[in-house]
Amino acid sequence: MADIDKLVVTVNCEECIGDGVCCDDAPNTFKMNDDGCAEVLSDSTDDRDTIVGAAKNCPTDAINVKDKETGEQLAP
Repeated sequence: MADIDKLVVTVNCEECIGDGVCCDDAPNTFKMNDDGCAEVLSDSTDDRDTIVGAAKNCPTDAINVKDKETGEQLAP
């Protein structure tokens, strides 16, 4: 099972400013859509630490990451 399948990753597009740091940090997990908001790629091959790190680096804390099994908030 891929790490992305063990996480609940969401992006709040009202808070996302389209900085793209998430795409740089975890390019297999995030991409920018036509509206300038990050989207989560369900077929991500990035590991858990990479995904959480990218979310924590978001300048507006627009990316929310939770452990799917425990519900633990991992980022922001």
